[in-house]
Amino acid sequence: MPTRTLPPPLTQLDRWRRDTPGCRERIHLNNAGAALMPQPVLDALARHLEREAAIGGYEAADEAEPRLRETYELLGRLLGAAAKNIAIVENATVAFNQAVSAFSNQLVYLSLARRAGVETVRADDLPEGGVDPESVRRLASHPRTRLVAVSWVPTNSGLVQDARAVGDVCADLGVPYLLDACQAVGQLAVDVDELKCDFLGGTARKFLRGPRGIGFLYVSDRMLARGAFPLFLDMRGADWTDPDAFRLADGARRFENWEFAYALVAGMCEAARYTLDVGVEGQERARSLAAVLRERLAKVRGMRVLDRGRERCAIVTVDVRGRDAVALELALRQRGINTSSTDRKSGVLDMDEKRASTALRLSPHYYNTEDELEAAVAAVAELAGG
Repeated sequence: MPTRTLPPPLTQLDRWRRDTPGCRERIHLNNAGAALMPQPVLDALARHLEREAAIGGYEAADEAEPRLRETYELLGRLLGAAAKNIAIVENATVAFNQAVSAFSNQLVYLSLARRAGVETVRADDLPEGGVDPESVRRLASHPRTRLVAVSWVPTNSGLVQDARAVGDVCADLGVPYLLDACQAVGQLAVDVDELKCDFLGGTARKFLRGPRGIGFLYVSDRMLARGAFPLFLDMRGADWTDPDAFRLADGARRFENWEFAYALVAGMCEAARYTLDVGVEGQERARSLAAVLRERLAKVRGMRVLDRGRERCAIVTVDVRGRDAVALELALRQRGINTSSTDRKSGVLDMDEKRASTALRLSPHYYNTEDELEAAVAAVAELAGG
């Protein structure tokens, strides 16, 4: 009888890549922008849209109610929170604005300053990069302080802020703490109790690997007990009980809007489930790949790695001497390599400090391979003339 050789068993990486149709066509290093969705997410999106087409939008939403409840539960598990503390919102910006409006991003702060006289005070950075918790303590000790807000992972840098240390400061002082985690969820472990944050906003489309146009907001029990609610409520967030009175919805749902893109919610549900299944192994691999990428790019002539801080994540930013990052991004895309670019408008303070007008951003995820990194570095070096 002829001997048949069995194929080698699939590795975890093989499974991740098998579940990711997009990685068969190109090298995707733009996970900080919008990660490639895995097949279960795509299937959930398609199924709900098919049901809307078949039976109607409202009817499909009623049918999807169990999945909606599951979405709150899965997001809660991902953040170390209860389902009642999770609100589903359109994106991370809406999450941030809803939280800020419960009191009264740089543009939000500047707008508040212009319209309402709100004063924005910026904490100092540590010499190695990242916010100085002691500077936060000094500033937040002022009796007029109403809120401390931190971007855990800035969009134009591989820096990871010491969000837990800031949370300790805010807890000591009793000052509400808002954490923008849109670049963190999916690549860093999140536990809202350890972080001691009152609000945490995120999005599905980045390292969580969900669809665009949907996000979430965590609201602490402390804020709910204080009666916090957003500036603009609609009928999902409150019941209109009398001509001049309303009753807030229980839990974080008061921060939601009535109109939901239910297909996107279904996709985010599966993205959260997939991320929980991948676990810590995927997070560690993404950061490890970024470290390899930094090391290789630093060796390319004319390349300056911009990432700072004691801890760095799966976002790598570089300044390419004499080259515009937008042009590089487009040239790489023509070669089947997805990256992104950032300019001064995306982070005035950070870019000015680093003396960079534009930066190329490469953000690997756990489904990328070292061969893909090598190909990307070679392409960047060639385009940069290095």
